Amino acid sequence: MAKSEKFAVGVDLGGTNIKIGIVSHSGKIVSKTSIKTDAHLGPKVIIKNIKKGISELLRNNKYKITGIGIGAPGVVSIKKGIVRNPPNLPGWEEVALGSIIKKEFGIKVNVENDANAAAVGELIFGAGKKYDSFVMVTLGTGVGGGIVFNRKIFRGEIGGAGEIGHVCIDPNGPRCNCGSTGCIEAYAGNHYIKEAVKKDLPNHSSSKIWELIGNDLEKVSPRIIQLAAELGDVYAREIIHDLGIKLGIAFTSISNILDIGTFIIGGGVAGFGKPLLTTIKSTMISRVLTPLKHRIVIVPAKLKNEAGILGASSLVFYNT
Repeated sequence: MAKSEKFAVGVDLGGTNIKIGIVSHSGKIVSKTSIKTDAHLGPKVIIKNIKKGISELLRNNKYKITGIGIGAPGVVSIKKGIVRNPPNLPGWEEVALGSIIKKEFGIKVNVENDANAAAVGELIFGAGKKYDSFVMVTLGTGVGGGIVFNRKIFRGEIGGAGEIGHVCIDPNGPRCNCGSTGCIEAYAGNHYIKEAVKKDLPNHSSSKIWELIGNDLEKVSPRIIQLAAELGDVYAREIIHDLGIKLGIAFTSISNILDIGTFIIGGGVAGFGKPLLTTIKSTMISRVLTPLKHRIVIVPAKLKNEAGILGASSLVFYNT
């Protein structure tokens, strides 16, 4: 690694964990850490945790840090580094995160919506390299989205574009954290999947999920569902298939509006893998406008758990 190579700190602010890494200009993570978000304790504690994580990495740091990039949920004003109303961070209405972190560490800070940051990471370092336009979907605590058009992030008028998780697929559906009902996030977010399965699992006494969780419903997780499906469990496969249909319906609307046929799927829930992606694609092809049918491409994110860190760090290096 060249001595002259520049480095950035990438901060992936999630609803459950804050992942932080030092990343080289070429996309190599040379050091990283993870700290609990403690979202329920409010923005002051979250910011304190961000500072703590960055300080931990910068202690005894031997790399030339060019800046800090932060991927945060919610609507982000990138010029001022203000984060507004992140759905999974209670009590956080409007916080000037960029200036707070810049004041703490004395180096430039770039703040971007977390899903946009993940999309930049895939565009520069991952599965998006060969596509000029795509929609990045992150299936994690919530459902995030980033729109890349002609190799640039499309942010909308106030930086709120790409909130795919809040596309409604059923106006009479379950309530979402955003305050609306029937959003795709209310079906595909990690928490929602777990709660729905915990409620329904007693109706499936022969499911292998019971064995995998040791009859403890609190241990239900997307990973457990995936393992059960791989073991041939019919109920687990039905969960994944049903989720794929719902995501496919939501993505169809997005594809019809944007005239973009390529979707890159990342995040923990994307661990359901090929069965999920195949169902999403077949659902979209059956529903999307005819000119788009032959252009539907559904691919897994390449950067996986590192997409947030890499994308956040690339905000420092690249003008997107």
